[in-house]
Amino acid sequence: MSNDNGNFGSFFAGLVLGGLIGAGVALLYAPQSGEETRILIKDKSIELKDTTVEKADQARIQAQQKAAGWQEKGKAAYEVEKA
Repeated sequence: MSNDNGNFGSFFAGLVLGGLIGAGVALLYAPQSGEETRILIKDKSIELKDTTVEKADQARIQAQQKAAGWQEKGKAAYEVEKA
């Protein structure tokens, strides 16, 4: 089960890193003024922040659900052993 968490973390890190690299390359090759580039950087930063917050919330919810499931399984196993 810990392997699933590691895969998600690796995927998420790759997603963020890929997004940053892609945005940087796009900005370097874009034929536009400095003002337009600053606006684009600001917009992309906000978009990346929103995506990161959303993914972090999803991961938190998933972790809470798994923890609750494990807790229930632990209680059930305890009750079986206790009886």
